[in-house]
Amino acid sequence: MGGFYGLAILLGVALLLRTGRCDVNCGGGRPGQPGIPGRNGWPGPKGEKGEPAQLPSGPVDPNILLRLKGEMGNRGEQGVMGPKGFRGDLGPAGGAGRSGRPGSDGRNIGHGDSSPQQARSAFSVMRTDSSYPSLEQVVTYQHTVVNTPQDFNAATGVFTCRIAGVYYFTFHSMAKVSVCLRLASDPPFTKLGFCDYNRNFDQVLSGGAVLELTAGQRVWLESFRDQQRPEETRDTNQKQIIFSGFLLFPNPA
Repeated sequence: MGGFYGLAILLGVALLLRTGRCDVNCGGGRPGQPGIPGRNGWPGPKGEKGEPAQLPSGPVDPNILLRLKGEMGNRGEQGVMGPKGFRGDLGPAGGAGRSGRPGSDGRNIGHGDSSPQQARSAFSVMRTDSSYPSLEQVVTYQHTVVNTPQDFNAATGVFTCRIAGVYYFTFHSMAKVSVCLRLASDPPFTKLGFCDYNRNFDQVLSGGAVLELTAGQRVWLESFRDQQRPEETRDTNQKQIIFSGFLLFPNPA
């Protein structure tokens, strides 16, 4: 019985061996399908730093030289200034600046008075009498416009300097006949005359002067005779004379 089983095994092996062998006429199976592409591999490690580049002794490609960074050269000379450009638009106004420091204390400019407000002197008077002003006499006035602080005497027609300094005096007259007027004062200044002989129209006469006066010196306006005709000095038509003066600045005490 055991011999039977051994024989059966030998026969089975023989059949398998025969089945696995194929001669030249034996046909093969179909090629298999390509497999699915595999995934990318992991990045490799960073390589070591290379050696410094060395230029060859022969010709070098210019493109390679352009890619090589050289050392910074010296600063070049300043070029010629170009033409002036067009003027730009005006910008917005800036803010207000900071206040400046206070100035130094002022000094007294009055004459014998501690208050600068007293260093004032001004007058303006008007003659409205239609009679001709008396020749070689001080002109008097009927109306006072300004007299601060009472340095002018309207009754006598004389201004008396109270504050030594530089003054400006001026007068204007209007009449139907020629009138000659002159600005006069105590020495050192004496008299400065003005006349107008335009007989075809109303006579308008103006004059003025800047005088430097000392305290107590007097100034006035007076009429004088020049080329007036006798009938002119007797004229009684409307006339007007305005005499004014004021302090420009006082002299230092």
